[in-house]
Amino acid sequence: MRIRPVGAHALLLDCTTPALVEAWRSELWRRREQGDLIAVEIVPAARTVLLDGLPDPTTTAQQLTRWASAVTAATTRPTQANPEDDDAADVVVPVSFDGPDLPNVAQHWGVDVSAVRHRITSTRFRVAFCGFAPGFPYLTGLPAELALPRLTTPRPRVPAGSVALAGPYAGIYPGASPGGWQLVGRTDLVLFDVAANPPARLNPGTTVRMVAA
Repeated sequence: MRIRPVGAHALLLDCTTPALVEAWRSELWRRREQGDLIAVEIVPAARTVLLDGLPDPTTTAQQLTRWASAVTAATTRPTQANPEDDDAADVVVPVSFDGPDLPNVAQHWGVDVSAVRHRITSTRFRVAFCGFAPGFPYLTGLPAELALPRLTTPRPRVPAGSVALAGPYAGIYPGASPGGWQLVGRTDLVLFDVAANPPARLNPGTTVRMVAA
């Protein structure tokens, strides 16, 4: 883990693995909630965590250095969670598996369409980070060998609620936009509402189950 200054009031943590990103996100959110850390924004990404709005970045960098060993160790410890509690916390996303790229995904995976549906609905996803568009979740949980290429030619318009796969991630388009991910289905769940608190339905750390609608 490397700590880099970003402007006058921010720090960027470079992490070596997605697991380390999640460990830092969880620890930093916990410490901010209990008052050990003052930061306006804590934003995870694929390999980094940004801390912005820091009153004293130098002091915060010293804190991060002290916490680093424990955070790294947390990535190797087995989880001692109650599975029933975990399931209760999942956000359930009803999905109609009728996406135009479903046959293409099945071909890439070497299975039939029903096996693609089964794989997705039997996976417990986690929101690693949000990006691309407000409320767009990058969901991890699928095995690395099932990573998929993006479309050679992106679509000029992907409908809101489209459930898609690309690279190692699953994602759900919160609004209509261009996009190059493989579309496998759609959901009516509203993922982003500026009047809600928080506006995004799926935030980093949230666990997600997709069920056939």
